[in-house]
Amino acid sequence: MKRDRQGSWRPLARLLCMVWMSEPALADPSGGSMKIAIIHEDQRLTATLTDTPAARHFAELLPLALTLTDYAATEKVADLPATLPTQGSPKGMDPSVGDLTYYAPWGNLAIFYRDFGYANGLISLGRIEGGLGFLERPGPIAVRFERLPTE
Repeated sequence: MKRDRQGSWRPLARLLCMVWMSEPALADPSGGSMKIAIIHEDQRLTATLTDTPAARHFAELLPLALTLTDYAATEKVADLPATLPTQGSPKGMDPSVGDLTYYAPWGNLAIFYRDFGYANGLISLGRIEGGLGFLERPGPIAVRFERLPTE
């Protein structure tokens, strides 16, 4: 590390602060998997988020109440209150049943309850553990996303 002309470390410290503040912190400081709950009435599903900028930013939005609606008899979708970062993400993905995703071109959340082919602009946020329960019901569903405490 080099000092500036006055022998100070300030330029380096300023740069490190800028980098540290540029991405949301992980919900689990131990580096473990970040878990969230998807709640509908008295039913709860658990999902594990990926360790990506988009998923970390999504976690910063929680708790979040959304109404999920059916799209193409394949996925439940809802508009998000903020745009998630996409830099460094793959150009698209081939989602599977249970995938929690962000569709960047429309800025919405998408949870797949049927298999689907590759889609440009689709970014993985995580995956639902176990069955999909209430997400397989037709029609709109009011849900709440919450972070789960770390173990």
